[in-house]
Amino acid sequence: MAKYKIAWLPGDGIGNDVMEAAKIVLDELKLDADYIPGDVGWEFWKKEGNPLPDRTIKILKETDCCLFGAITSKPKEEAEKEVSAELKEKGHVYSSPIVRLRQEFKLHTNLRPCKAYKGNPLNYRDDIDLVVFRENTEGLYSGVEFHPLPKEVMDSLLENHSKMKRFKEIPLEDIALSCRIFTRKACQSIVRQAFEYAKKFKRNSVTVVEKPNVIRETSGLMIREARKIAQEYPGIELWETNVDAMCMWLVKNPQNYSVLVSSNMFGDIISDLCAQLIGGLGFASSANIGDDYALFEPTHGSAPKYARQYKVNPMAMLLTVKLMLDYLGEKELAQRLENSIAQVIEEGKVRTYDLGGTASTLDVAREVAKKLS
Repeated sequence: MAKYKIAWLPGDGIGNDVMEAAKIVLDELKLDADYIPGDVGWEFWKKEGNPLPDRTIKILKETDCCLFGAITSKPKEEAEKEVSAELKEKGHVYSSPIVRLRQEFKLHTNLRPCKAYKGNPLNYRDDIDLVVFRENTEGLYSGVEFHPLPKEVMDSLLENHSKMKRFKEIPLEDIALSCRIFTRKACQSIVRQAFEYAKKFKRNSVTVVEKPNVIRETSGLMIREARKIAQEYPGIELWETNVDAMCMWLVKNPQNYSVLVSSNMFGDIISDLCAQLIGGLGFASSANIGDDYALFEPTHGSAPKYARQYKVNPMAMLLTVKLMLDYLGEKELAQRLENSIAQVIEEGKVRTYDLGGTASTLDVAREVAKKLS
């Protein structure tokens, strides 16, 4: 029996391409694992009205962790048009599988390292080494939304909040409402993990990125909890920034920052910005971590126009595999993999199109695998 059981979810588009690249590297590392394939993605939405079938949820519950490729998500109206004819008008509503997985398995922490590797021609600077901690299950991605706005919700808001009065005369069908929900526990959890990471890896600052001067209650709760928790880590500075200013400062002085922590949507935005500083989404890995399970995915999309062309950069996926190995406790394998990735980037002999090269997705994976032996 293998030491690990890993759910294997390529998903849509280039998810299949980069997962093939991951398998080349995992085979070379000889990780003692069984890989259990699962169904997820746009094709299952169109055929079954469910992009994340229950059978796939069952697979994840029987495995140690999940490696995920990429997913296609489209707005509500487009999704409704593409579902199969026999499923139309039957109440099926598209929701993102990755968001559902984060909530279903309580994957409260999204960890996104953004490190510049020497030799990457797309680096903004070579001395960037950022880690973003993003709260993963609440905020504006909680999924609590209304359109049109139900009358009972409007009546309650009018009764309890004076600022709603300016919307009183607007027809309910002309109002859409998305709720930004923070809980004290989630704020404490994500901030504490950022500080624990800084302590473990001897980083001297944690920057909390919010907007409490305008979004006073939700961002304010995050800031207040961060200030309390910071007192438990006297050797680590707490910096507070507004998200808009943070975007400017990351472009201006990214080397000044180390560990960033934020809520769901702001964390999503700033982690993509950080990714661009180190070469783009082709180098951006992520881990979705809960108390009992974890899912690992590159942060790029499914890029359907490139599917099965083996054109895209697999480094984000290979760095994601590194995060998975760390989670599984395979520290030596994780370090070997990162060293091999860094060597291939620095040598610059085997590069995909985004770096000015002509190598395929699988060529890069084979080159990384070669460095492992």
